[in-house]
Amino acid sequence: MNLPNKITLARIFLVPIIVIILLINVDLPILEFKDFEITVNQIIGTLIFILAASTDSLDGYIARKNKLVTNLGKLLDPLADKLLVTAVLICLVQLGKSPAWMTIIIISREWAVTMLRQIAALEGQALAASKWGKWKTATQITAIIALLLNNFPFAFINFPFDEISMWVAVVITIYSGVDYFVKNKELFNMDHK
Repeated sequence: MNLPNKITLARIFLVPIIVIILLINVDLPILEFKDFEITVNQIIGTLIFILAASTDSLDGYIARKNKLVTNLGKLLDPLADKLLVTAVLICLVQLGKSPAWMTIIIISREWAVTMLRQIAALEGQALAASKWGKWKTATQITAIIALLLNNFPFAFINFPFDEISMWVAVVITIYSGVDYFVKNKELFNMDHK
C-alpha cells in the first residue's frame, strides 16, 4: 500500500477517535470567560479534526506528484472525506450546536454526488472535483471548526460567525450538488444494456 493510501486510511481511522473525544462528557474547561467556555475534549477533538481534514489535500497531492494514483485511492479518498464530515456533523447535532436539517442537507448532497460518481464509474467515466466542490469542502470545514470551538474568537464580539458560516456551507453545498447533476445530466439519459 502506497503512502497516499496510508494517509487516507489514517483519516478514516481518526473518525471514530474524533467522535469518541467529542461525545465524552468532560466538563474540564480549558478557556472560560463570562458565558463562554471551551472544554478539553472540544480542543482535542477540533485539533484532530483539523489534522484529519488537512490530510485530504495532502494525500491527493502526493499521489498526483509521485504518480501513485490508484483505484483504491480513488475509492477511499472521497469515502474518507464523507465519513469525516458526516460523523462530525452528527456529533454537532448531538451536542446541540447545529440544526439537524442543515446536517441532513449536507449529508444528503454528499451521498447523492457519491451515487452520481458511481453511475459515472459504471459508464467508465470519472467525475473530477469541481471548483464548487472544493469551495463546499472549505466552507464545511470552516463551519465545523467554528461550531466545535463555540464560535471562538467571534463569541467575544457577539458576531455569529459559526451560524453564518454554517448557512454559507449549506448554500454552497446545495449549489455544488446541483452543479454536479446539471453538468452530468447525460449520465441519466444513457441507454443501458
